[in-house]
Amino acid sequence: MTGTLYIVATPIGNLDDMTPRAIDVLHHADLVLAEDTRHSKKLLQHFAINTPMQSCHDFNERNRIAAVIVRLEKGENIALISDAGTPLINDPGYHLVTAAHAANIRVSPVPGASALIAALSAAGIATDRFTFIGYLPAKPAARRRSLQALATAGETLVMYETPHRICETLADLCGYLDASREMAICRELTKQFETIRKGSVEEITQFVRADTNQQRGEFVLVVQGAPESVADEAEMSRVLRILLPVLPVRKAAAIAAEILGGSKNRLYDLALKLKDE
Repeated sequence: MTGTLYIVATPIGNLDDMTPRAIDVLHHADLVLAEDTRHSKKLLQHFAINTPMQSCHDFNERNRIAAVIVRLEKGENIALISDAGTPLINDPGYHLVTAAHAANIRVSPVPGASALIAALSAAGIATDRFTFIGYLPAKPAARRRSLQALATAGETLVMYETPHRICETLADLCGYLDASREMAICRELTKQFETIRKGSVEEITQFVRADTNQQRGEFVLVVQGAPESVADEAEMSRVLRILLPVLPVRKAAAIAAEILGGSKNRLYDLALKLKDE
């Protein structure tokens, strides 16, 4: 009998969010793999858990896999935790879990806290469809290219951000996603200075700039998706750019209208604009 690789969620701030099952699994595991053993040692000590720990982070995960798989194949149970929240959600563990599946080893989630889900649940922004971005690129040019690519996405956008980049990122959201869109900033979730503030992108940007305390901690940004009209225009432009090189403007607009079911006049005006460009 092989062992089980448990993916164990831990609190993102408030230790009372640790589930009884998570405590039990960590107590009885043969090994705990932790993103940062120094950080997780405090958590385990708080719950009187004495299970041995090893580090498993972005820089050593691949080197750990072979030895971990051998132990699992021998029947040991191993728990994977990150510094906070649910492992693999913008945290290490993907390569290990993939290897465990390939070796036909049971992988079992132990659900709990997740900053992503906590923010979505409290933001007051549509949750039926969303895209999790993780962290946007740190370099300004790359970050702006990413936002340009996301500008017409109709689903809610969720991203993490750091204190030293929060003001720059909010400024770029104003410039590339439309300052009037609704968003929520969720800061230090479940911690003493938790802040959840909803407003337009411009309002949130001004709110954070005006108070340096709101520039500290860990952030989750939840941003409303593009209005249908914006998404529609992006699709219209895509179709017209295919047709215009080989057809007159009026004919391209007429065919695009048949394909998309849109207004011929609107498509004609857009085709003229694209032709001029």
